[in-house]
Amino acid sequence: MSPETSTPLSAPFVRFRTLLDEARAMDAARLPEPTAFALGTVGSDGQPAVRILLLKGVDEQGFVFYTNHESRKGRELLAHPQAAMCFHWQPLERQVRVEGIARPVAPDEADAYFASRPRGSQIGAWASTQSRPIARAGDLERRVAETEARFANGPVPRPEHWSGFRLVPHRMEFWHNMPSRLHERHVYERVTDGWRTEVLYP
Repeated sequence: MSPETSTPLSAPFVRFRTLLDEARAMDAARLPEPTAFALGTVGSDGQPAVRILLLKGVDEQGFVFYTNHESRKGRELLAHPQAAMCFHWQPLERQVRVEGIARPVAPDEADAYFASRPRGSQIGAWASTQSRPIARAGDLERRVAETEARFANGPVPRPEHWSGFRLVPHRMEFWHNMPSRLHERHVYERVTDGWRTEVLYP
């Protein structure tokens, strides 16, 4: 890669999927969850928050993950959609950072993914008022039992408050660990018809 070049729209996504495939092919004892990433959001007071999620899809449109839209991260993303992701595959000595705008996925896309989840996870999406305090011991178990009884005779539909986001990136950085901390850093920044790429000092 030259110091500054222009690449097609698909280029960083192809590169990311190649790394993800390498991570998935690794021994689970060394890399138990290759789709894990850190998600950073920003609250109304400007305070950033970070947590670990699992990637559920990636294509040239962006990176897809799911959550309760009434959780802290859901509320923050709906109010302030600027967000960042970081994948770190330590055994590969690779890291990918993504910055962009999080947009809700279409309802039919969320429906299809929710239907693929284990029934226990579907029940949990109804029973948990995510990120809110549990007032009394046993409240969660009671809500799970009530939800199981409610849907005992049929499939569990997707709750309206549970859906996904697609982080549409405007910047992606690929980091590769190198000796003497002289790491490789390749940045892709979105332009009108593709990506502008640069090589950064470590």
